[in-house]
Amino acid sequence: MQPRSALFLAVLVAAVHGQSPGPIVNLGYAQYQGVNNDTTGGASWLGVRYAAPPIGQLRFAAPQAPANVNGTQQAASQPDICRQVYSSGTGPTSPYLNVTGVSKRDSTTPPESEDCLFLNVYTPVDVGKNATASLPVIVWIHGGGYLFGAAFGQAGKDLVDESDNGVVVVVIQYRLGVFGFLSGNEVVEGGGALNAGLLDQTFALQWVQDHIAKFGGDPAKVTIWGESAGAGSVLQHIVSNGGNSQPPLFRAAMTSSTFLPSQYAYNDSIPEAIYQQFVKGVGCDKSEMPYACLRNVSADTLNSVNTDVNVNGFYGTFTTAPVVDGKLIVERPIETLLKGNVNGEVLLAVMNSDEGASFVNPNETYAATDYVQNVYPHLSAEDRQKVADAYANYTIAAGEGVPVGAEVTKAIGIMGESVFYCPSYYLLEAFNKSGKKAWKGLFAIPPGYHGNDVEYYFTSLSGGPPYNILSFVDSFSKSFSGVAISLDPNAHVDSSDVTPTWNTWAQGHVEMIFNITETNQTNIAPRVTDPSILSRCSLWQTLGQYTGQ
Repeated sequence: MQPRSALFLAVLVAAVHGQSPGPIVNLGYAQYQGVNNDTTGGASWLGVRYAAPPIGQLRFAAPQAPANVNGTQQAASQPDICRQVYSSGTGPTSPYLNVTGVSKRDSTTPPESEDCLFLNVYTPVDVGKNATASLPVIVWIHGGGYLFGAAFGQAGKDLVDESDNGVVVVVIQYRLGVFGFLSGNEVVEGGGALNAGLLDQTFALQWVQDHIAKFGGDPAKVTIWGESAGAGSVLQHIVSNGGNSQPPLFRAAMTSSTFLPSQYAYNDSIPEAIYQQFVKGVGCDKSEMPYACLRNVSADTLNSVNTDVNVNGFYGTFTTAPVVDGKLIVERPIETLLKGNVNGEVLLAVMNSDEGASFVNPNETYAATDYVQNVYPHLSAEDRQKVADAYANYTIAAGEGVPVGAEVTKAIGIMGESVFYCPSYYLLEAFNKSGKKAWKGLFAIPPGYHGNDVEYYFTSLSGGPPYNILSFVDSFSKSFSGVAISLDPNAHVDSSDVTPTWNTWAQGHVEMIFNITETNQTNIAPRVTDPSILSRCSLWQTLGQYTGQ
């Protein structure tokens, strides 16, 4: 790992003040010495390697066990982050409209590297000094559209604090973009791994099973949680191996803004077209062995094309994403969920009130049929018209400044519901069908955009959340803690949680709304799910074969 910038360490409160050398943990393949926080208590281990560097012949390969390392490794600074693309698509149209097939850095950031399969561990007071406790564990999976994100921006200590020192937290990194999600027949024929980024996550979850007890965590009480693509990753693990992963890697699942873009079969015409873009972009199209050529080009060259391919995608979409690989993900996620086959014992699914606006060009002028064609190129003209009819009178929150029926409003609805809202409801229905408990929440503090909830989980970032009222922040965050600790959001961690009783979503499709009043007072109350949303989600469900979900 390379040296870290002093500014970054200051931002993450990892400087020398208030810290002292922490416990040494022996993982068998390496020993890591963490850091004690002498001011607030607890300990952390930053940059713990959980897999071998995915470089050279291991580029695009499944994660491998790390090599043995002699001596004690210092785990006091943030690890290098995986190669990044800092933008979703910005193009005016989809580059895949005419593809046919069988089915319709900023200076504070740590250095980027292919060698990035690290995780951070955070323990509460006393546990880090004497790991004899057996606390529930939260594994946080970062978001970023499977293109960007890292462990460094997710202060796991905040989650420990919100649980009243009741959990151990693990924050993982995984390969992104082309490095983690290259697909196509030639990848398989060349011996590469499909969904390498998801395999990284699975490998990290197995690491938790093998090692978290050494940090005071209970491997039988693991909760996986993520936001955006992190929540989408949670969905992938819920449906992995057809919803029957053995032995189980987690007992509870929590999703914040579930992200399910098109997830085609790995050999569908669109993933194949994306593969060819990478081959041509790096100059491997003239090679007799294009896949081997891709594996051998420099990381800088590959990531430059990675950026180009993703940025040139349709506005607000993400080009490199999970696929149906026939092994880990055996079928489209909706198919598995419709069967009620899910990993995990309970689910807490939370969304934001306006998930779509951040991914739609505010100057959008497309007719709804044209917009949906760019998002889902395999949809037929008839199906595109069904979608347009379903959103003909779609409205968004009052005061947004967009007239009812405006094309941009319909686009916001189409993007927000098909990619974020509906996948959460599919998860809820699947848990209900399997006889397992599930709860639904909505973060609705205006404007309620995608990502606005993150500061309420990681409250030490940016000086605290915009609505920094203890009754709200505690009630919102501690609902997640209740699930992680007791498998129930009603298990209040302490008296600061003023959330009313949660009903399971099966009980009348009731969800908990986290909002504020016009006079900035905390307003948390249950509400029945809008049936028109469920109706539109039913439509999207019938189109899943063509949307690739």
